[in-house]
Amino acid sequence: MTAEPARTGAPPPASSAPSSAANTGAFHALTDRPRLDQHPTGRKLAILSLTALGVVYGDIGTSPLYAIKECFHPETGVPPTTENVYGVLSLIVWSLTLVVSVKYILFILRADNRGEGGILALLALIQRGIPSKGSTVRMGILITLGIFGAALLYGDGVITPSITVLGAIEGLKIATPVFGRLVVPLSALILLLLFTFQHHGTDRIGKLFGPIMLLWFTSIAVFGAIEVAREPVILRALSPWYAVQFFMHNGGRGFFILGAVVLVVTGAEALYADLGHFGKRPVRFAWFVAVFPALLINYFGQGALLLRDASAAANPFFRLVPSSLLYAMVALATAAAVIASQALISGAFSLTHQAMQLGYSPRVTVRHTSKHEAGQIYIPEVNAALMIGCIGLVFGFGSSTALAAAYGIAVTGTMVITTMLFYVIARQRFNWSAARADLFLIGFLVIDVSFLAANAVKIEYGGWFPILVAVSLYIMMTTWKRGRTVLHELLRSASLPMDLFLEDVRRRKPPRVPGTAVFMTSDTSGAPVVLLHHLKHNKVLHEQVILLSVITADVPEVPQKERVKIEPLGEGFYRIIASYGFMQSPNVREVLACCEPMGIRVRPADTSFYLGREQLIPTGAAPMWRWRKSLFVFMSRNARAATEFFGLPPNRVVELGAQIEF
Repeated sequence: MTAEPARTGAPPPASSAPSSAANTGAFHALTDRPRLDQHPTGRKLAILSLTALGVVYGDIGTSPLYAIKECFHPETGVPPTTENVYGVLSLIVWSLTLVVSVKYILFILRADNRGEGGILALLALIQRGIPSKGSTVRMGILITLGIFGAALLYGDGVITPSITVLGAIEGLKIATPVFGRLVVPLSALILLLLFTFQHHGTDRIGKLFGPIMLLWFTSIAVFGAIEVAREPVILRALSPWYAVQFFMHNGGRGFFILGAVVLVVTGAEALYADLGHFGKRPVRFAWFVAVFPALLINYFGQGALLLRDASAAANPFFRLVPSSLLYAMVALATAAAVIASQALISGAFSLTHQAMQLGYSPRVTVRHTSKHEAGQIYIPEVNAALMIGCIGLVFGFGSSTALAAAYGIAVTGTMVITTMLFYVIARQRFNWSAARADLFLIGFLVIDVSFLAANAVKIEYGGWFPILVAVSLYIMMTTWKRGRTVLHELLRSASLPMDLFLEDVRRRKPPRVPGTAVFMTSDTSGAPVVLLHHLKHNKVLHEQVILLSVITADVPEVPQKERVKIEPLGEGFYRIIASYGFMQSPNVREVLACCEPMGIRVRPADTSFYLGREQLIPTGAAPMWRWRKSLFVFMSRNARAATEFFGLPPNRVVELGAQIEF
């Protein structure tokens, strides 16, 4: 799928990443960014893996702070008896193994869109693989699932930083009760600082957070191992039979405890969304070498502690820590919990970038923050929205306990959708047999739907919030997509076939003035409306006229040899189609410079760029509800300016306005 290039006031182009060189090497140094190395080794693998610890695994890595505690919370009605400890621990171990290690690390990470991950990467792969004819209904269902799953993840992206920071600051009350009244304002301050620091990029953030998380995983593994050494019998919980017995003995209470068990896997979807920041190998290496073993050892340690002392269920994590190290561990846990927010923040940046490429988001500002890894990006608009949402939640809910009810709905919903979309990918892209794909689908849907159902009871007590966020974003994304399609059809209907236009130019012979006129257009066949308006009102044409279309492909990079295509049209007219990948940013001046070896010479001082600025009036007969038209108009007015997006010189841009009723 390719995204439509922008016209000002109209639906924007889909790409906003840094550009690489066009057809010649003249601008190579200015525009190329190296691809993400999918097979790093040695020192580079170690550095990327360490950085991934600080960006990708903060959410999953801090689950031991509260997961087992919530499982044996008095409200669950499940006491920490020996049988229940074995059962809950077995559920945790096999949830981590099946959901994270098998489903996401081994399978889902394979479904990357040229290095980019996340649920929208799945959707892009599906759209390329399903034929356009005869699949309208099926494609519509899959697109709906993918967009709603992405919207759900945004809801989790607002909740996760809020609950982790609140939980961390609340942990300080263990050491100093005086912090009780300061929990909310301190949490808001920390969130403010966290989001303010985002513009430095995941490269610097990861290098800062990575060593802290390495210390964190080492510490929790050591404390867990000490307790396991005291009660090695806890290793029996490796058997899944204890999980089966737990359900048999506890009935409905046993099922709904999955709402707490799911806390151990809540960062899995963000892990996939962050794939483009580091690549598969560092993410997998960090998981199997550091994260997974440390989590297992710590969970077993907490279980072993509960076998010896059931009263430790009130806070088994900190009861593992020797009293002499408690203050230091609280401080480290606070830092780790703050870092846990990073996985969702970085994932939101990646998802927004992909949504823009697929045409579901207006133009936004995408800044690449690493000279070496192209997938590491920062989007200030998304950062500001997340910051406002997170701080609002902190003041609105006031405690991690109140926010816990909202936690899990968004992630489990997205997990279900990811499983369904991967099934399609497995069949059409990986050529799995029907039996193998069905086994994957049924097996993981049972797990994912069970987690979702166990969390459904939380909707009344706060779970409504991520659903509200998801529905709102889904409406905005689909409205933008539909509005772009409608507006494109209207503008295309107002244009002329190029052969008729050129015939009219030959017959009328309008005056030609020196210089070059570049008309930006999304239509790669007809005469653009802005050109017709220019000729109608100014009654002249430049000696050289270029109709330039910038197309964003659904691949990260378009090879240089395929970047620019030129079609001479006659009468001094040329059509240029410049193709960019979604990890590249278009730059019109560079495109024109790269056309010189092909015979098109453009002097910057003698070149004018013509853009259309449409004033949209939502009162026409277009097949959209009036409120959706108004929403589309609002989003169009707030999209990033095309002049800045395409790198046009502001003093050489001419905008021709027109009213369009749609």
